[in-house]
This record gives sequence, structure tokens and C-alpha cells, in this order.
Amino acid sequence: MARSSLPDRPKGRDLRTLRRAWGFLLPYRGRVFGAAVALVVTAAATLGLGQGLKTLIDSGFSGGDASALNQALVFLIGLSVVMAFGTYARFYLVSWLGERVVADLRRAVFDRVLALHPGFFEVTKTGEILSRLTTDTTLLQSVIGSSASMALRNALNFLGGLVMLFVTNAQLAGLVLLVVPLVVVPILVFGRRVRKLSRASQDRVADVGAFAEETFNAIRTVQAFTHEPEDRRRFAGEVQNAFATALRRIRARGLLSAVVILLVFNAIAVILWVGGRGVMAGEISGGELAAFIFYAATVAFSVGIISEVFGELQRAAGATERLIELLEEEPEIVAPDQPLKLPEPAEGRVRFEKVTFHYPSRPDRPALRQFSLDVRPGETVALVGPSGAGKTTVFQLLLRFYDPEQGRVMIDGINLRLAAPLDVRERIALVPQDPVLFGADGWENIRFGRPDASDEEVRSAAEAAAAATFLDQLPDGFSTFLGEKGARLSGGQRQRISIARAVLRDPAILLLDEATSALDAENERLVQTALENLMGGRTTLIIAHRLATVLNADRIAVIDKGQMVAIGTHGELLKSNPLYARLAALQFGLDDA
Repeated sequence: MARSSLPDRPKGRDLRTLRRAWGFLLPYRGRVFGAAVALVVTAAATLGLGQGLKTLIDSGFSGGDASALNQALVFLIGLSVVMAFGTYARFYLVSWLGERVVADLRRAVFDRVLALHPGFFEVTKTGEILSRLTTDTTLLQSVIGSSASMALRNALNFLGGLVMLFVTNAQLAGLVLLVVPLVVVPILVFGRRVRKLSRASQDRVADVGAFAEETFNAIRTVQAFTHEPEDRRRFAGEVQNAFATALRRIRARGLLSAVVILLVFNAIAVILWVGGRGVMAGEISGGELAAFIFYAATVAFSVGIISEVFGELQRAAGATERLIELLEEEPEIVAPDQPLKLPEPAEGRVRFEKVTFHYPSRPDRPALRQFSLDVRPGETVALVGPSGAGKTTVFQLLLRFYDPEQGRVMIDGINLRLAAPLDVRERIALVPQDPVLFGADGWENIRFGRPDASDEEVRSAAEAAAAATFLDQLPDGFSTFLGEKGARLSGGQRQRISIARAVLRDPAILLLDEATSALDAENERLVQTALENLMGGRTTLIIAHRLATVLNADRIAVIDKGQMVAIGTHGELLKSNPLYARLAALQFGLDDA
């Protein structure tokens, strides 16, 4: 199993990446404005506590004025009520925005990935995509719904507290300003390292998820080859790498917070000493010193929180960048600005004209080279040839999963490049060699071929594919959960559901990739009969290895090294084409051939 990581991952740059998430906030401007108002009101109320404290000490305690003491108490209680309501409004609105934006972002990423061409998935691991869709979006939700709000609130408290320090006592405020550069410098220095380590930590977590996802998807192969000890060792290595990287990030963040706290609170101690001497000398009042200490503590606390949140913002910047990479990934297969409509009713004519194509993962080796094939409406053509000859590639291009570099692929006289991919695929049904089932019941798996089909139509398709009998025998009949990837069914049963799906789609063009390869002799006869009924009146392309399938075809196309080497009936090719004769002898037996 492949274990390579996604190559060429760009590294996180700076917090400006977070601006890219602003586009997801724009539809909710009203709530953003409400959260901003609540944020400002709460910060203003918090800063007002210092003035209430000053009045309480100077006019109430020191002045012995009971009415002033009462007024100060009412003022402080009023501020606490404003703070409580403002905090609730801010928390609710910001948390709502965090959940809503992440929900929209997940949908946008999923929609984008769903539209990407198969070539993208050749070089990108599914676990990597899932990590971005879950872990990274969850991290971003935490930032938008919590950390960003904390950062803004403490930034307001920091700026407001700094202003109030000068209003309260300019001389002592000058001492505070001396501390600011000492705090900002370590934030910048350590912040850069935290940002890099945060991105690296997210990448390592993605590697863990990708390894686990790949292993669990191949669990039968893993256990059949007793590969569990080796996979345990490799997974432990991936986990250890993620842990080691996270530990370096934690150390950097912890050191950043420790340095900031050490500098800030030592500065407060010095300011207390200087202010205390000023009170003893009668230069400032006790209330002024208390208010000044309150504002200094507010500034210090805000700086400490910002330094803590800064690390979260760094991680969010990395997560946002990884998500934006997916959102900016452009699908190579897109509909033209003015796509041509395929003729109605569908004829089912298929034509390849001197097609040359390379897979993105194998650019040095052509999968098809100057390949030409003309299939008439309603005709059945079997594709035979050695493994890797290009048979499956014919299907991939016909479904427009890829576009050829040279030549044209046409359906009913329309170049597929000029048509919308969805219009093209709606005319085709595919029965793959390895059937794909979903974690759902029989109804949903068969209805995958046509989501709007009725229960009667689904049952009719199942009967045509010889699938209704075994589905009815399940505990809940068609409503029985079939297991992850149809794990509760045999290979032949999965294939018959796949065939029922194609029957339900009722396509103009049918693609059969060894559709009966997983069936036993009895079921093969049943399904072969169903396929013959399904193929009637339709254009059918078959990737074939079995003699029965080849004999039923109108023509047989022999492909080798991406080129068409011969086409004709079974009897004609046995006499005229040595490659086909050899394949027939090897695959079908010399006597049968």
C-alpha cells in the first residue's frame, strides 16, 4: 500500500491568510455588526470599572462620603449588568458565526472536491482531504467562534487600558510604554516559529488520518497477509511524528507565554513600587493608584491573552491556507461557457478519432496513441487486449473523466469537449469490475443509478439483475443495511446490485467492465441473460476476458499498447490477428478458441 504524503505542501505564511475566510462572513454582516457592538460595549464597561474603583476609594473610603460610596456601588453594579448582557450577546453571536461559517466552508470544500477530475485523486490521498474537511474546519470554527473574539476583545481592552493609563497618570504610563517593545519582540520572534510548527503539526495529523484510512479500507488484505504487526509499527511511527511535531509547537507556545507573563508582571511590580512612593509623597491619590493598577493589570492580562490566542490564530492561518488550497483547486474537466446540447432522442453513437492521451501520474507513457474506434448505435463492441493495453482508458475518456491531448471523443456527433460533463454522463451507465456499494440499504444503493426512481422501479431493476431474491432474504429485505462498502454481501451479490443500478438508469450507452467476473456459473447465467436484455437496443462497450461475452459481441476490438491493432468478429480475428489468437488460447483455452 502506498504511504507517500501529499507532495509540495506550501508552508503557512502569516495571519493575512485568515482574511480569506472573510468571504464566508459577508453574508452574515448583520450578526457580525451585532457581535462588534456587543464587543465594544463590553470592553467599554470593563474599562469603566477602573473609574468606579477610583471613585469608590477617593470619595467613599478616603473622603468618608457615604453618598459617594453608594453612587460608586450603583455605578459598579450597573457596569456589571452591562458586561453580563454584552458578554452573552457577544458569545452567542460569535459562536453562531463560527458554526455557520464552518458549515458553509465544509459545504464549499466538499462541493469543490466533488467536482475535481479523477487525476487530482491520483496524486492526493483521501485521508489528506478528510483531514482538511474535518480537523482544519474544526480548528477554524474554534478560532472564529472563540479565539478571534478573545483577540479582538483583549485588543480593545489593551488599547483602551493604555489610553486610560495616560488619563489616570501620564508619568506612570510612560513606564508602561517601556515594557511594550519587550513584549512585542518575543511575540514576533516566537510567533513565526509557532506558525511554522502549527502547519507542520497539522500536516502530520493528516498523515496519521491518511494512513489509518488507507489501512482500514484494505483491512481484509492486511489481515490476509498478516500485515498487522508491520502496520502497527508504521502507524506508531506516524503518531510519534505527529506527537513530536506537536510537542515542538507546544514548547514554542509555552515559551512565548512564559516570556510575556514574566516581562509584564515584573513591570507591574515595578510600577506598583513607583506608584506607592508617589502616594506616600502625596503626588497621587490612593484611588488614582488603584485605578492605574487596574488598568495596568487589564493591559497586562490582555497582552497575555493575546499571546496565547496568537498561537491559535497561527494554527488557524495554516488551516485556512490548507482549505483555500482545495477551494482554489480548479477542475480540469469543466463545461464550456456555452455547451452544446446532445441530440434528443439519444442515438448512442460513439466515435474515437485518432485519440492520444497520457495519465497525469504517468506523463511519459501514452495510455492511448492515435486510437480510433467507431461504434454504431445499438452495436455491442468488446474491447480485448493485454493488461495495461488501454481498455479502461477508453471508458475513462468516454465518461469524460479526462480529455485527450489529441484527437476527439464524440457521442452522437458531438465532441465531448464542447458538451457539459453531466449531460454526457447522464447518457451512460457503468458496471465496473469492482462494484462500489455505499453504507446504506438495498433501496438506496440501487436508486443511486436514478435518485428519483420509485420503489417499484427499483424492485423491477433488482429482479432484472437477479438481485431481488437475495435482497428479499435479508433480515429487513431491501431495507437491510448492507454494511460499509457492502461488506455484508458476497462479491457476486455486490455485482448484481451494481448491475441493477445500471438497469435502473436506462442509459443510451452501457459500459461493462467485466460485469460478470465475480459471479459463479449459475448466477453468471442469470446475470448474463439480464445483461442481454439490458443491452438490447443500446450501444454497449464491454471490457471482456470471457469467451461467452466475446462471442455475443457484434465486433471485437483488439487493443495493444494504447493502439487499435485489429477489429472484427471472433472467427475473423482468430484467423487474422496473432495477438487475439494468443489471448484466446490463453484466456479461453485452446480447444474453446
